[in-house]
Formats: sequence, C-alpha cells, structure tokens
Amino acid sequence: MRGQISLAVAVLVGLQVVGMWAMQDTTQIHPGMGGSPHVRTEWAVAGANISIEYGRPYLKGRTIGKDLVPYGEVWRAGADEATTLTIDKTLIFGNVTVLPGTYTLWVMPAADQWLLIVNKQTGQWGTMYDASNDLGRVEMMLEELSEPVEQHTFSIDEKVNGGVLKIEFGTTRASIKFSTYSRISF
Repeated sequence: MRGQISLAVAVLVGLQVVGMWAMQDTTQIHPGMGGSPHVRTEWAVAGANISIEYGRPYLKGRTIGKDLVPYGEVWRAGADEATTLTIDKTLIFGNVTVLPGTYTLWVMPAADQWLLIVNKQTGQWGTMYDASNDLGRVEMMLEELSEPVEQHTFSIDEKVNGGVLKIEFGTTRASIKFSTYSRISF
C-alpha cells in the first residue's frame, strides 16, 4: 500500500513538472539567403498560442558585441527579415502589454543589459527598424552560459500564468518573464 501511494505521488509530481514546460513545435520556413535557416517556433503557454518566426544565424567564430549583434545598436533578433511574434492572447512583459496580433521583436544588446523591443510594424526587412512604431521596451535578464550556443535560438519555459522568453546565442542568455492575461466574464 505504501509503495502504491509513493508511486501515485511520484506520478502526480512528474505530471505537474512536465506541465510546466511549454510544448514547442518548430518548422523550417526556408533555408535563408545567407545560410541562416528561417523557422517558425510555436508554443502553447498558459492558455496562449505564441509563434516566433526568425532567421537562425550561426556564430561561425564571430563574437557577440563585436562582429555580430553590435552592442548599443538595435538588432533584428535573428537574420534577414525582422523577427515576428504572433499571439492570440494578451502577454505582459514587465510594463509592456502586448495585445493579440503580430509584432516584430528587436533587441538592443549591451555587455551588461539587453532590452527587448516590441514593435508594431511588420513585414519589413530586418534592417528597417522604425522606433516610432515601438509598442515598448523592457529590460532582459542576462546570464553567461558555460557552453556557447552556436546557432541563435528562441525558447520559452512555461511558468504558472505565463513563462520565460529566452534568447540564447554564443555564451549569452537573455531572458524575460511574461504573464498571460485573459479577461474573465461573470
């Protein structure tokens, strides 16, 4: 009996832990013009469907902040076309509320801080950033990775009522928590 209870508890805990990881589905869109494949990665997180389309450049011996992703300049958070975020529920990143729809994601990296920029303009090439269309900017947390990530990657870890959006490239992980918002009707 004690063994059955322990097994039942272990299964329930395991299901709860598995439920905290966002289900991810990645589809290649095209091989990219400069050798950076373009993908659409989709997640179901806390009741929201989230999709990010982006080019995935490789480091190829280059250094973030010098040869690639220059510090102090707005970067498309990918390669070629601007990176797009499509959501079907409201997401809240810090003080930035993002309503359902499609946006572009940009970052402004620095050695000690990255800013996530959500922009209302879509369909542009990744060098055609227009700050007048910014929905908002919010600071990201930075971590140094022990092993470099050769290919630029977006991922999401699901948390209660939201998640953590992560960008990993080289030895840098920039992350930001977000929450989902649903209006409850009575």
